[in-house]
Amino acid sequence: MQTTLSRLVRFGLHIYGIWPYAPSTVLFRLYWIMMLSMAQVFQYRYVIVNIHMDDFSQFMDGVSSAMASSLLYIKLVLLWTNQRIFFDMLQMMSADWQDHITSRYSSRVMTKTANIAHRASRWIIGFQMVAVVFYSAGVLAANIDNPERVEPYKRELILKMELPFNISTNSIYVAVQSVQFYHLFFVACGITTINSLLVTLILHVSGQIDILRERLMKAFSKNATGSTEEITMQSLITKHQQIIIFSESIENLYTYIAFMMLLSDTLIICCLGYVIATSLDTPNAAAILVKSVLFYITMNLEAFIYCLSGEYLSAKSKMIGNAAYDSLWYDFPAKESRMILFVIIRSQKRLAITSGKIMDLSLERFTSVVKASASYLSLLLAMY
Repeated sequence: MQTTLSRLVRFGLHIYGIWPYAPSTVLFRLYWIMMLSMAQVFQYRYVIVNIHMDDFSQFMDGVSSAMASSLLYIKLVLLWTNQRIFFDMLQMMSADWQDHITSRYSSRVMTKTANIAHRASRWIIGFQMVAVVFYSAGVLAANIDNPERVEPYKRELILKMELPFNISTNSIYVAVQSVQFYHLFFVACGITTINSLLVTLILHVSGQIDILRERLMKAFSKNATGSTEEITMQSLITKHQQIIIFSESIENLYTYIAFMMLLSDTLIICCLGYVIATSLDTPNAAAILVKSVLFYITMNLEAFIYCLSGEYLSAKSKMIGNAAYDSLWYDFPAKESRMILFVIIRSQKRLAITSGKIMDLSLERFTSVVKASASYLSLLLAMY
């Protein structure tokens, strides 16, 4: 049976131990705890050791990559601790598909929603993979273009790390680079899998809102002979409550993830902007731009995805009240018309995703992230 979750996202959820109550979940979680913890130690060791280094752009590059890995770590821990919420959401999604398979309109809406979610997931994950390839290629190009990096221990690594051993031979350098590329690849996959999951959940609930709107218009229409018996007020209110519960579950699952994402992405965008701005006058500007530009775009895209998802959910929730108000509820008995007023009143409290239950995610919030990053960037450029 078709589902809103694509196979790619489902596979990623299993790999990163997010899929609840799977037999392999504990093993995958232990693996990622060890891998990310080890990498983070070496990355932040580099940040601490090189805090006063002459090449400040290299330092900022190391900070940005370390914070990106930390963000994945935080996301995974939050999703692991909220696996019960995610399990309940999966149950609700499965029930939605089973309930609407007999309705032609509902089936068409959910199939269209699933196709959009699958395409969006492929684009989000695919673009991040391209960014990883370009980031790694930029590091290799910088090593080739710089004659001072002939010796292995002088060459730049894909991820800035202070390792407990010296890179004295080419074989050790190749081994370290291969492991780092593998690690960066899966870190990027993890980040985009979690982002794709959010988009999928938002699209699913938006599809349910469209189904509820169609039912409202159908139940209160002049030519709905017999339809009111099939679509009762109780079923409409129950459907509305299910949408609210599902939206609140998305909020509980992603609110603190969104909070950490906005904080870290603001700093990462600032760091990468500094690297790009200061590299324009350097001899190896092309290699640095190849490495950093797509990374910069993906970080902005991540913040944009979260803020757009919140904006989209809020806009969709308003449509429920509009559909109820635009229906011919006033032509029906007072008992039924009074019930629809409760739907209209409840819809006035729009559904939203918040950042740490402090502020709503919206396109205005994304604008504030970009402005804050630009302010920090201008301060860094003035100081250094």
